[in-house]
Amino acid sequence: MLKESYPFYLANEAVYANEDLVVIDKYSGKEATRVAMASPEVIDAGIAAAVDAQEACAELPAYERQAVLEHCVKRFRERFDELAEALCIEAGKPINDAEGEVTRLIDTFKIAAEESTRIYGEIMPLDISPRAKGYRGMWKRVPIGPCSFISPFNFPLNLAAHKVAPALAVGCPFILKPASLTPIGALIIGETLAETDLPKGAFSILPCRRDGAELFTVDERLKLLSFTGSPGVGWQLKTQAGKKPVVLELGGNAAVIVDEDTYIEDAVDRVIFGAFYQSGQSCIGVQRIFIHEKIYDEFRDALVVKTRALKMGDPKDRETFIGPMISEKEANRLKGWIDDAVNEGATLLCGGGLEGAMLEATLLEGVPASCAVNTEEAFGPLANLASFSDFNDALKEVNKSQFGLQAGVFTRDIYKVQKAWDTLDVGGVVIGDVPSWRVDHMPYGGVKESGLGREGIRFAIEDMTEVRLLVIRESQK
Repeated sequence: MLKESYPFYLANEAVYANEDLVVIDKYSGKEATRVAMASPEVIDAGIAAAVDAQEACAELPAYERQAVLEHCVKRFRERFDELAEALCIEAGKPINDAEGEVTRLIDTFKIAAEESTRIYGEIMPLDISPRAKGYRGMWKRVPIGPCSFISPFNFPLNLAAHKVAPALAVGCPFILKPASLTPIGALIIGETLAETDLPKGAFSILPCRRDGAELFTVDERLKLLSFTGSPGVGWQLKTQAGKKPVVLELGGNAAVIVDEDTYIEDAVDRVIFGAFYQSGQSCIGVQRIFIHEKIYDEFRDALVVKTRALKMGDPKDRETFIGPMISEKEANRLKGWIDDAVNEGATLLCGGGLEGAMLEATLLEGVPASCAVNTEEAFGPLANLASFSDFNDALKEVNKSQFGLQAGVFTRDIYKVQKAWDTLDVGGVVIGDVPSWRVDHMPYGGVKESGLGREGIRFAIEDMTEVRLLVIRESQK
């Protein structure tokens, strides 16, 4: 069960300043708990504390940074059920998906613990010409300094972890703003970090409203901004961030290509997962499905049957596959997009029903190219079907999107695999599976409207460190 109230964390310490932020049980619609909300003055104090902690954090030896991360892994395993239940309540995430996210949280911190002792440099020969004779070079990576992190509602644990864990691995103090709709997971991470001996000011976890969070972006004392969320907000923050580097993971409308040689039963099962896991609220959830015309009817019919069989209901029920969307507002938005597509000529194959925040798993075909369900990020339980006859044309259709996070391709033809990898304008190509597949140490991020930079612990570590060169001239005596 959730606690009656939760503090925010300022400079490593729990602060029960107020109970201003109400957290709603996304399935029942009732108040679940209350959270202390940070004011701009508190955020300023958190930044100042991170600046003060910069030297002490940078001086932490690797084994001490590793010990902090290993403590988190241990405690998250011990609190596994509590963390999963919190996800069920604050995010409306079906329990099987919630447990999967807790597992990924543990994986992410475990990977970071391993990488904390592998932040290498390099010896660099400099004598490339006579003028450089007698000079030696070497470089190492050093922490960039205090970081600002903003995490989204759909993965309240793991997407916060992908910012927090690498920062701990390299010795960067940070402030984190979790999504106001889902702050509990991040605060449990904060509670766990408060059990360690991190230098005072090493972390602050500060729920706040978007209109009170300006300092997370504009403050020049912060040396990196990492944001995961919507494109509209992300690109705006980039323009406001000043000189600091910015990492953006902004979602997409991911596509999957199903070629004629595909094992249909397996591909249908994976597409069902990709389109509807955690109620479709994933930036790499399958939204556009391109199926070869030779297998289109068989694939479509099998997909519809299995989609209709998905159970929708209480996320705490292990039989539930479709839970509530994050809010009635978001459910109504997507329902409106579906209705608009049907009015424009699309065929509703199944789903489309709405009750409160519960939107049925929905499949459409024949969607006009200009419809929002085709061009924008649906971020809900919806997918569109279309047929193709030529593989190259299917690749072109995938690339028409303004987004480019990941794409999936079902084919057994190695030459088509290579063509897809060479051609698809996305951050990652997944062969024999859906674009929704991710392991937490791989490079993950997108191009075009999907963002800048890459997550995955080793790749995030590169963003959170800078190269520092040392040149030594040999003694002349």
